[in-house]
Amino acid sequence: MKAAMLKILLALSVAFAINAAHAATPPDPLAREIFKQLIEINTTDSVGSTTDAAKAMQKRFLDAGFAAKDAQVLVGTNPKRGNLVARLHGSGKHKPMLIIGHLDVVEAVRSDWTMDPFKFNEKDGYFYGRGTQDMKNSDAVAVAALLRMKKEGFVPNRDIILALTADEEGGTDNGVEWLLKNHRDLVDAEFALNPDSGGLDSDAGKPVVLNVDATEKLYSDYELEATDKGGHSSLPTPDNPVYVLSSALSRLGKASFPFELNAVTRAWLEHMQKIEDGQRANDIKAVLATPPDAEAIARLSRDARYNSVLHTTCVATRLDGGHANNALPQRATAIVNCRILPGHSPEEVRRDLVKIFDEPKLRVRAIDPVTDQRLDVGSDRKALPPPPPRKDVFDALTAVVGKMWPGVPIVVDMATGASDSVYTMAAGIPTYGFNAAAIDRDDVRMHGRDERLGIKAFDNSAEFYHRYLKALTSQ
Repeated sequence: MKAAMLKILLALSVAFAINAAHAATPPDPLAREIFKQLIEINTTDSVGSTTDAAKAMQKRFLDAGFAAKDAQVLVGTNPKRGNLVARLHGSGKHKPMLIIGHLDVVEAVRSDWTMDPFKFNEKDGYFYGRGTQDMKNSDAVAVAALLRMKKEGFVPNRDIILALTADEEGGTDNGVEWLLKNHRDLVDAEFALNPDSGGLDSDAGKPVVLNVDATEKLYSDYELEATDKGGHSSLPTPDNPVYVLSSALSRLGKASFPFELNAVTRAWLEHMQKIEDGQRANDIKAVLATPPDAEAIARLSRDARYNSVLHTTCVATRLDGGHANNALPQRATAIVNCRILPGHSPEEVRRDLVKIFDEPKLRVRAIDPVTDQRLDVGSDRKALPPPPPRKDVFDALTAVVGKMWPGVPIVVDMATGASDSVYTMAAGIPTYGFNAAAIDRDDVRMHGRDERLGIKAFDNSAEFYHRYLKALTSQ
């Protein structure tokens, strides 16, 4: 990225004092009602249906007076993987904008939770349920905002398109990709917003920074496979596939990919240095120095968030092996999930893993994210560079954040995960990732047990999105 771009990104990272009180916002009954409805529709890949959720939201749009052509449920080859595309018509002064949000959620096992993950539970100031953080909260907020604007008779200066889609968390029917390929006319836009990325970080409920994702890591899965002829368990051999696999994974657990910064992560660290204190602030300063301090890198990397910003990361997520208790295993496999820094490809990382494992008996193959095929050679695709910052997007953001949370800085960052922005960006639609649901930095529960979101945080995020969309489309 050119130096000029870095200056722009830094300028957009508006630095204020961070001592203002949390904004008090009255609840939006409609947003809460939609949130509850979405949480209680199971949209997991195994047994759920995004089509059911899409139809439920379609009904709300139709009941609010949207024309049938402006609230469509579109389904590809899998009837359970439906997508909703809704459109609030504007004056046509500018080209349309797009909001993307996925309806699917990761699996949740009832026995792992202290409550039913698919019931909307309210307890001790929090809403609980699968999707409360990722990302049915933002789906509900976006739907409620468009319905409120319709009821108010507000006419934006451009059409606002909302696409609620399938299979962001997994599966073979990604809704954003499918819509762009098969119904581009319905979702084509000048730019897109993705509330599945970025976000409002807080400490003890007090917002401290609003992150805008300017770039993101690349997602890639790999299968590790060790095989042997097997035999009777009373005659063990040293070539046991379970041992081969275990030894390789042990080496992975102790390995680290090289430290690397880009313009976006450097800008983020420069702002985090002002937020952090003590040893951590000193370590960030040392990491930003030329040359960076190796001991400071090591200390920062002990924190999962900073480690993910500073490195490509790979972690074992699944294991399988053997076929009988009294037989030597003939096969053992593991899945390793990697989040790859921009500028590097899945094939490059696959070769790095082979070197880390240093095990000729182990086969390492990339997994195609669409077909689920195992590939001896991975993709050479790399994460796309960040889009140029749009003045209208950030001016409206600065104005609304400044009113709702005076003193909270807006900071560009890199998503350590991955999102559907990869599809809109690849289609030539500049995409900006942020939402305003405040989540404590030590209480990130997305994909985990007892996922929850603060009630006040949800109410504030609903008010924010309504205000923000109106500010953005009033210019």
